[in-house]
Amino acid sequence: MFVPLILFRPVRFLLVGVSTAALLLSVVAADPTPSAAAPAIDQKLFGGMKWRQVGPFRGGRALAIEGVPGEPNTYYFGGVAGGVWKTTDGGANWTPLFDKEAISSIGAIALAPSDHNIVYVGTGEAAMRGNVTYGAGMYKSSDAGKTWTNIGLKDSRQIGRVVVDPKNPDVVLVAAFGHAFGPNQERGIFRTSDGGKTWAKVLYKDENTGGIDVVIDPHNSNLVFAALWQARRQPWNFSSGGPGSGLYRSEDGGVTWKQLQGNGLPDGILGRIGVAISGADSDRVYAIVEAKEGGIFRSEDGGGKWTRVNDDGRFRQRAWYFSNIFADPKAPDTVYVLNTGLFRSVDGGKTFTLLPARHGDHHGLWIDPENPQRIGNANDGGASVSMDGGKTWTTQGNQPTAQFYHVAVDNAFPYHIYGAQQDNSNVCIASRTDTGIIGPQDWYPAGGGECGFVIPDPRDRHIIYSNNEGFLTRYDKNKEQYQDLSVLPLDNSGHGAADNIHRFQWVSPLLISAHDPETIYTAGEAVFRSTDHGQSWAQISGDLTRNDKSKQQPSGGPIQLDITSVEYYDTVFALAESPKRKGMLWAGTDDGLVHVTTDDGAHWANVSPKMPEWGTVDLIEASPHDANTAYVAVDRHRLDDLKPYIYKTANAGKTWTAITSGIPEGAFVRAVRE
Repeated sequence: MFVPLILFRPVRFLLVGVSTAALLLSVVAADPTPSAAAPAIDQKLFGGMKWRQVGPFRGGRALAIEGVPGEPNTYYFGGVAGGVWKTTDGGANWTPLFDKEAISSIGAIALAPSDHNIVYVGTGEAAMRGNVTYGAGMYKSSDAGKTWTNIGLKDSRQIGRVVVDPKNPDVVLVAAFGHAFGPNQERGIFRTSDGGKTWAKVLYKDENTGGIDVVIDPHNSNLVFAALWQARRQPWNFSSGGPGSGLYRSEDGGVTWKQLQGNGLPDGILGRIGVAISGADSDRVYAIVEAKEGGIFRSEDGGGKWTRVNDDGRFRQRAWYFSNIFADPKAPDTVYVLNTGLFRSVDGGKTFTLLPARHGDHHGLWIDPENPQRIGNANDGGASVSMDGGKTWTTQGNQPTAQFYHVAVDNAFPYHIYGAQQDNSNVCIASRTDTGIIGPQDWYPAGGGECGFVIPDPRDRHIIYSNNEGFLTRYDKNKEQYQDLSVLPLDNSGHGAADNIHRFQWVSPLLISAHDPETIYTAGEAVFRSTDHGQSWAQISGDLTRNDKSKQQPSGGPIQLDITSVEYYDTVFALAESPKRKGMLWAGTDDGLVHVTTDDGAHWANVSPKMPEWGTVDLIEASPHDANTAYVAVDRHRLDDLKPYIYKTANAGKTWTAITSGIPEGAFVRAVRE
């Protein structure tokens, strides 16, 4: 969500953005001795600084949704960065249930069919995007979401699915993927028979393979299917598939397992797998399998033999991000597949129809076991509900669960806030209005895409600059005109970074000079400057990265390549201009280097702090008080290192001091502000 941040400039302090279970904002003293020029401020005044929700009320990415059988207006959904929400009026209004918990990333939700007051939540999304957020294990509520208790599996990080025994609310199975960015032991399929007091690891392959799906036969809880998935995220690559992946069946409630191979299932390396059991016929089982000869498979004998019934590329594309399949509880030939669209088949998976669901990029589905016309859907735009079998859906414009990359404000009074929302447009929204209500009439798309920076011209807030991957746009709100200002207006999709003329990341720096608003800076592997508000560009640095070609190859494998600028590496990720000295710029890279220039790019010096290699310099703060002082926030969570790294220099980078005292282990840092 957007929140206003009010700083009292006479006092020097640091704002540190740390990522633990949720995004926290901490205030840490920069210097125990106040500046001589700074007047004494009553610390009690800071108590008047309150968070205020300003919107916009359009949903963000969600993977999990569950309804309550017999209660047609009650549903739960989980946002990947928004916590757990509940509606009791059929999706007209949603109430947050998880705000007091230490985590906000939700991967899975399951209600106990025999006791609807019992809700289990698996935290940490398992849709392995480059900005995937992690969790802290399993949570349980025994009062329909009013209160929650963490019940273990805290190092599982990402949870793909949770299921509860149809008759026993204490028997739960969890598909725990484990660490997205490294090996660990707490992964696989876990089972509890005492409501989460203790857990048994019942299916495990190795430290590189985790659980991604698990389903229980609604009529015979002894019959369980599960999928293991070998996958690994790195800053420069994502790999889906390997010898660890496979489909398994249990006939004793998930205590012991047998891997299903051959008999119609694809040979060779497997990737992500989704599985579903028909509620109308326990022998009818569906699976969607990532493989060279993958697709949708169907079994008529409870998983003994399989037939590939569909190999349509619409359902196989980006298998690592989707591969979700759901069987209708009443009709054995009706099955749903989720991908960029929500698809339904009524002939056993042979042909599919696209449903008019909200948004796109679909991940979660719930079908009422008593009334299949009642459906809940979770996708990259939030959650919505249908009561007529998918013909119409409730709005997603009532869920403030969006993910924003960066925020900026203009100089208007009252001011406006700007940001880019994941899998949506960017946005400008009023910080307050004369009516006391901030509604849809008070915000608008500000000319760009889902990622990057959105920055208003300090002289005219109606002129807005934004970037989205390597593309840069100037938007004139008064004229409703867009202009492409890209350094190199080429779509590099499908090419490895090493093939490109310039390497622009998914989130590339963008700033307007505080000394001359005609001057704009951006960066790829080098820094670029425009002195005519983006009409032309000059490269003002060489390659400031490590330029390791081994980390610039096409991303993906071993089954499919998946090449986007998310994995473009060896790029300048952070760029900052000193507000005290014109021509002084700081550049930080995603491979762990810091450079500085004092002559507007004519000469650059490598002033990197002594720190672990390959960390992402997420943000640089050039001090507003002293030109030689700067702060660097370094993020290594994508290397499976959650330690905080913050450095300060007071001599233009000649020496650095680590300033992480008071920040706990596990709270990796994304931002630092003075």
